[in-house]
Amino acid sequence: MAAPESTSLSLTQSAPLDLNHALGFALVASSVAPLLLMTADRTVLAASTSFLITFQLERDGVLGRPIEAVGEGEWDVPQLLSLLSATASGDARIDAYEMDLVRPAKAARRLSLNAQRLDYASAAGDDGLLVLTVCDVTDVRLREQVKDSLARDNVILLQEVRHRVANSLQIIASVLMLNARRVTSEEARGHLRDAHQRVIAIAELERQLAVSSFEEVDLQSYFGKLCDTLRASMISPGDHITLKVTGDTASVAPNVSISLGLIVTELVINALKHAFPDRRGVIVVDYRSGEARWTLSVADDGVGMNTHPTPPRPGLGATIVEALARQLGARVETTDAHPGAKVSIVLAA
Repeated sequence: MAAPESTSLSLTQSAPLDLNHALGFALVASSVAPLLLMTADRTVLAASTSFLITFQLERDGVLGRPIEAVGEGEWDVPQLLSLLSATASGDARIDAYEMDLVRPAKAARRLSLNAQRLDYASAAGDDGLLVLTVCDVTDVRLREQVKDSLARDNVILLQEVRHRVANSLQIIASVLMLNARRVTSEEARGHLRDAHQRVIAIAELERQLAVSSFEEVDLQSYFGKLCDTLRASMISPGDHITLKVTGDTASVAPNVSISLGLIVTELVINALKHAFPDRRGVIVVDYRSGEARWTLSVADDGVGMNTHPTPPRPGLGATIVEALARQLGARVETTDAHPGAKVSIVLAA
């Protein structure tokens, strides 16, 4: 096949070249992209050299033909022809329309098309001209498919890792509880039980994240299942303590949900340990969100805040909550709930 001429363009009519056509031909001549100039009835007046090279066509086999007759009929796509007709009449404009160009004995190519009507006055009295720009996006779409496939594989791998981590944490929690039963020191037993409860809570966090969406976590369901785990591990059958979740339906990113889950775990554990000496009461986990702000609170109707003039130093749980709140860019507010106490994590823009 002879190589297409590098810059020459051919007219398809004998009439003098008017301003309408002159501008169109100048546009084609200056284009380095695959580009066609057509009449309103889709007859090709000019083709850029890159169009001919990209689609391996001869200039004489393109100029003066309707686009549906170019090549071996591969451009005869009903939807494309309808869009071009609508563009020529001024009723539409083709912006990034994608189609597969299927040619005999050649690999199919994915194309992105843009078409625009040139609304210049024409001395020849025609219905205007169309400019069609063609971009081959086959390789780009293939890379996107590979990227999406890798992302899906990574999600599956992450879910499997989370399952394994949760199972390992469950084993560690069992070992801690076994040791708590064996030690004779009440202080050591208390520390081991605290560690057991925290490990159980983190294991549940991992288990919830393993089955949740990779993009976001539903907090109502997430907090509900987390509280079910805490209830099962810390509330005895003889206790009369209710643990419930209220608030808005909201979803957050997985990394945010981990921090929120750990905060809820620490605050609920603290309330269960200190708020109800008679083992009766209610703990409410609540999440509210609005524009650029949210509030997570854990409230109880227990004995209330310590009114001692010299409050004790914050324990490990309070230190963890403060650190997690700072990580989220939020602040911790502790108030007397009359009765009981309420700890809120507040993020306000």
